[in-house]
Amino acid sequence: MSEIWDRVGATSPPLPLPWLVGTALVALVLVGQRDLWRVTRNAVTIAHEGAHGVAALITGRRLAGIRLHSDTSGVTVSAGRPTGPGMVATAFAGYPGPALLGLGAAALLAAGHAVGVLWALLLLLALLLLQIRNFYGLWSVLVTGALVFAATWWLSPLWQAAFAHVVVWFLLLAAPRAVWELQAQRRRRPTPDSDADQLARLTGVPGLVWVGVFLALCLGSLALAVRLLA
Repeated sequence: MSEIWDRVGATSPPLPLPWLVGTALVALVLVGQRDLWRVTRNAVTIAHEGAHGVAALITGRRLAGIRLHSDTSGVTVSAGRPTGPGMVATAFAGYPGPALLGLGAAALLAAGHAVGVLWALLLLLALLLLQIRNFYGLWSVLVTGALVFAATWWLSPLWQAAFAHVVVWFLLLAAPRAVWELQAQRRRRPTPDSDADQLARLTGVPGLVWVGVFLALCLGSLALAVRLLA
């Protein structure tokens, strides 16, 4: 336990600029390349549904479980009032969730806590695992956790920092793409169960406005993170 704590609390110097740019480019490829995105989007879904779950708990709702599907969709079920601020906050949290997680992790990276970022992600994945209610979701979270654990345990400090930066850039870049895909899907066909359309029913504010708010938060988080890391 002492060794683990020493690893968690270890600080690392900022990445050299070429490494910082390189990690951002790797994340951009993971988000932008279509075949890779079909796989890596599962990580965004994990963060998305986890954000729904956290919002539900914070607002006093009872979290009944989370399911992750092979088409990279997911469902978070919570019990409580079907309307009101708690339900609005729960429905709202999903799309900004990965971006805000990335922004918080970027602040830790800027303070030199790259390894701490990875262990924090492991803790969050472990807590999420307790709420998973299907086999694919279990497999998806376990594989993601195994990758993060391997990076924390076997990589050198420089490569740990590089891995953490790739993860953070990925979250920050993937969040606006997920919002863009949401709106593209809404244009093609009705999506009554999407977060934006649920919020429209709950608040009377059009779904397109909610999509705009999601995108603004994601892009704003990306801009703040660039400032922190650069």
